[in-house]
Amino acid sequence: MNRVLPVLTVLAGIVVIWYAASVWMNATWVFDQAERAGTTVTWAEVIPQTMNQDRPLLPPPHQVGAELWKGLAGQAVTSKRSLVYHGFVTFKGTMMGFGLGIVAGVLLAMAIVRFRVMDMSVMPWAIISQTVPIVALAPMIITLSSQLGLTDRDVPKAIIAAYLSFFPVLVSMVKGLRAPDQMQLDLLRTYGASEGETFLKLRLPASMPYFFASLKVAVAASLVGTIVGELPTGAIEGLGARMLIGSQFGEPLIMWASLFAAAILAGLLIVIVGFVERLARKRMGVPG
Repeated sequence: MNRVLPVLTVLAGIVVIWYAASVWMNATWVFDQAERAGTTVTWAEVIPQTMNQDRPLLPPPHQVGAELWKGLAGQAVTSKRSLVYHGFVTFKGTMMGFGLGIVAGVLLAMAIVRFRVMDMSVMPWAIISQTVPIVALAPMIITLSSQLGLTDRDVPKAIIAAYLSFFPVLVSMVKGLRAPDQMQLDLLRTYGASEGETFLKLRLPASMPYFFASLKVAVAASLVGTIVGELPTGAIEGLGARMLIGSQFGEPLIMWASLFAAAILAGLLIVIVGFVERLARKRMGVPG
């Protein structure tokens, strides 16, 4: 209870601020309608009218919750209006990019730790790569993929997701693989351990806490990359596409419901990563 109460307190504060902001922003429409009709309205009349507008500037929490529930449970999962359907499309792209990001990050980290020239040459460029705004890079990746004949829309989304997710894996794995101190490395050498044995029995187990901590960041970054990749592709499927449709057609409830569906998906992916982490640590005998 001591851990739950602070979370609930913060959540309640956010909801109160959200409702207050909804009243303030949506009241503009109410006052405008009253002015056109030549009447006046009091705040007691304004507040109820800001709670159920068809196209509010800022939907109140209960409207977003109702739209989210309709998208998750009020449609068949195969329907193009179902957020479950669109969430699965985004999930596929996220997992493809997440997998590519893990492979790229781990392999580069191993090379950087093993070869000093890689540390001196590749690591600075990996850091610099993260300064390029993904919203500027995404259209370039999509155009290049099209020029190369990669017509599958999941491919550029996966590349964008991998671009965002590989970096936290790379940095954390470099730190983790270098975590063993010199005394531990010297001890294995005295036992005649090869570099491969040193990696498997010392460096790899030592890197696991860093690795799984980075995965929780990387999977969220991969989801963001997938959603960003859905925006400029003209996609009609995926949570990013639903957000874009809601924005283009003036349907803020669709946009906000899709946003919260993406947040729920991110939370589920992080929980799954945490579960896999506990299994892997138990399997390898790494203290949790």
